[in-house]
Amino acid sequence: MVKAIFFDLWGTLVETTVYPSPIRQVKYILGIQGTFQDYILTFEQIFMTKTFSSLEEGFREVCKAFDIEPTKDQLDQLIGLWNKKNLISKPYPETLEVLEKLHKKFKLVLISNTDCFSTEQTLDKFDMTKYFEKIVVSYKEGKLKSHPELFANALKELKIKKEDAIMIGDSIESDMEGAQAAGIKGILIDRKDRREYEHKIMSLLEIEDAL
Repeated sequence: MVKAIFFDLWGTLVETTVYPSPIRQVKYILGIQGTFQDYILTFEQIFMTKTFSSLEEGFREVCKAFDIEPTKDQLDQLIGLWNKKNLISKPYPETLEVLEKLHKKFKLVLISNTDCFSTEQTLDKFDMTKYFEKIVVSYKEGKLKSHPELFANALKELKIKKEDAIMIGDSIESDMEGAQAAGIKGILIDRKDRREYEHKIMSLLEIEDAL
């Protein structure tokens, strides 16, 4: 019996409305070579597991990891991109309705690979914090959600068994595989029906039927 639902934030509850995605644009702006998968692992590990005093400091750390000396123009582009993302990000149309309904029946946990400049601001802006029993963010934990102990620690605090929890997210790699490593069933939200996965929904409105 499901008692707790873990939610990813970006691409699951909140859309950035910036295309291509901000993370992909960082790769393009800096001219980083190699596969996107290799790049994003490094980017998230650097940018999303620490607290920085400014966006410039954070992006300089990213550049250092890729052995890049950024120009002022590149830094200005990156900072502008991230500020734009934070300014125009918003919940998907069904998000608040679904959270309002589910938080009365289940313990909800937000677990997100995210930077220190985005999450709290977005949650506060749309009054979303009230729906979650616990919020787990990578930059405070010092590790990404691919580490199963992030899930395990939240379950322990909530006194919930892993068999009684599920994870809702839009990424097979970080959400589904991260949850699976912790022994938690994952349900992929794939709004454009582009990926194959055993347990999949196309809207948050389908969650209860998928349990």
